Amino acid sequence: MSQSDRLLLGVIAGPRGIKGEMKVKTFTKIPEDIVSYGLLEDKTGNTKFNVSLVGSAKNLPVIRIKGVTDRNQAEALKGQELYISREKLPEIEGDDEFYHSDLVGLDVMEQDGTKYGEILRLYDFGAGDIMEVKPESKGAKSSVLVPFTKEMVPTVDLAARRVIINLSDDFFDVPEQEKAEEDEQDKS
Repeated sequence: MSQSDRLLLGVIAGPRGIKGEMKVKTFTKIPEDIVSYGLLEDKTGNTKFNVSLVGSAKNLPVIRIKGVTDRNQAEALKGQELYISREKLPEIEGDDEFYHSDLVGLDVMEQDGTKYGEILRLYDFGAGDIMEVKPESKGAKSSVLVPFTKEMVPTVDLAARRVIINLSDDFFDVPEQEKAEEDEQDKS
């Protein structure tokens, strides 16, 4: 199975308690759903994890992995990535729904056909998805965050492996108040 046929569902954040329970940072829409996919695997697919949900702590699901019975064993798994095979995922129902893993690596094109960059990753901080884009230009030192909305990203073409962005002319402008504050700080 190739790496593109595997999806990262979560990462073990650390132990919780002394009986082998672990907090897990999930990448599922509903965090607790990480246990609903059956056996999870390591990155290679060679190690399988039989997981069950036992609660939550600080907004993270708490899981138990069969065979892990104490804090030391749980601590040893901190940072362990948990994967599933893509075939276990439900089919996407709408034309405007995508798995983040399908978007990472796509070319980002401007309306006129100029390549702007490439999608590095997507985030969901609670107010909607955000694309992190690495600009194509050699002078660009950092990535750019672009809201993944129909207005800003009107076209997603998975077959052509690209998205088209529609950024306003003032997208990168600093609002005047913030600019004035920055100027004041520079004078100090």
